[in-house]
Amino acid sequence: MEYIPVMVLLISFIFFLSSGTPVAWSIALSSFLTILVSIPFLSGVTTIAQRMATGLDSFALLAIPFFILSGQLMKHGGIANRLIAFAKTIVGALPGGLAHINIIAAMLMGAIAGSAMASASAMGSILGPEMEKEGYSKEFGAAVNITSSTMGLIIPPSNILIVYALAGGGLSIASLFLAGYIPGIITGLFLMIVAVFWAKKKKIPLGKRSTLTEVLRSFLKALPSLFLLFIVIGGIVSGVFTATEASAIAVLYCLVLGLLYKEIKWNNLPHILLESSVTSAVVMLLIASSMSMSWVMSFQNIPQDLSMALLTLSDNPIVILLVINLLLLFVGVFMDITPAVLIFTPIFLPVVTSLGMDPIHFGVVMVLNLCIGLCTPPVGSVLFVGVGVAKTSIEKVIKPLIPLFIAMVISLFLVTYIPSLSLWLPEQWGY
Repeated sequence: MEYIPVMVLLISFIFFLSSGTPVAWSIALSSFLTILVSIPFLSGVTTIAQRMATGLDSFALLAIPFFILSGQLMKHGGIANRLIAFAKTIVGALPGGLAHINIIAAMLMGAIAGSAMASASAMGSILGPEMEKEGYSKEFGAAVNITSSTMGLIIPPSNILIVYALAGGGLSIASLFLAGYIPGIITGLFLMIVAVFWAKKKKIPLGKRSTLTEVLRSFLKALPSLFLLFIVIGGIVSGVFTATEASAIAVLYCLVLGLLYKEIKWNNLPHILLESSVTSAVVMLLIASSMSMSWVMSFQNIPQDLSMALLTLSDNPIVILLVINLLLLFVGVFMDITPAVLIFTPIFLPVVTSLGMDPIHFGVVMVLNLCIGLCTPPVGSVLFVGVGVAKTSIEKVIKPLIPLFIAMVISLFLVTYIPSLSLWLPEQWGY
């Protein structure tokens, strides 16, 4: 194994990150320094620029800015309020009712918007004050909101599953979308179990039980929002349109719905488009720089060398998957989910496939694993959004986050070692 490229890559990347350089530029600059080990300066500059440009040359990636825009339209279009009202009628009377409402509404919002940050922002601003009034601590409310919001990255449509499909060499997006449902729901159920124990320990009073009429009324109000799931996922799975076409349809549907709800005005659109453009630009720059790093690592044979090193540790699939999960949990603490997927998929995917693991199953495991990193400092973007919306501090939120972290880790290992949790739905649909 050639150690010089690996050492240059690791040392330069850690140096740039620790010096406060933005993640995208840290990735690009460390990739550039690594390629200089093998080729001249001018060729290195040209190669990195070319790889960043060609890394974005993919029709499938068009889905990401469209889904980001649809998420912003949902955030401003009154959809979150209707999902919360529907969730309240279902689980509001259970112990920890408002926490359950947050979890279910965040899962629904994340599933429709495909964005953890949009979900955390919407749920936190609406439900946070309500939870405080009912006796929940501000910090626990923020912790529930932060962890449940990441389920939108597992339950489709999910931007990050599209990124994994690209990094995995063109895997089926429809298969990945179907594979995410059961793991996402299981993780949500584990979070709800933690909420029940917390509510009983703090003696939070039970909410009012909803009548069947109230359930039906709230369901009908939320139905137009929920119908988007059937349009997007149903269209992709049935082959009526691609994920990219589905994302454009989602934008049009959300815009019409927001205008019909009278929550979006025409003069709001420039602000919504600007927010979406900024978010899309950040994501695309991360993807471009990560694609350049993936190419550099491949050029220097780093994935092959690391794969061989992992396989020499053990020939037991259980041990290898445990090591990979621990490595990804560590990576997720320091790296955002998009570059992590693009950089580490080429490294770990050959290892797990050589052990007989389905690439679709591994994609769900990888994304679920890295979702935990979104809730952890110092890089956890959803953590910062949730804490900011709740107007509290990271230090105060860490303690109530720990049992929710444990619930997510338990769910991760169940999904890792029980493949049918991810593969049953795709198999039923013939994928």
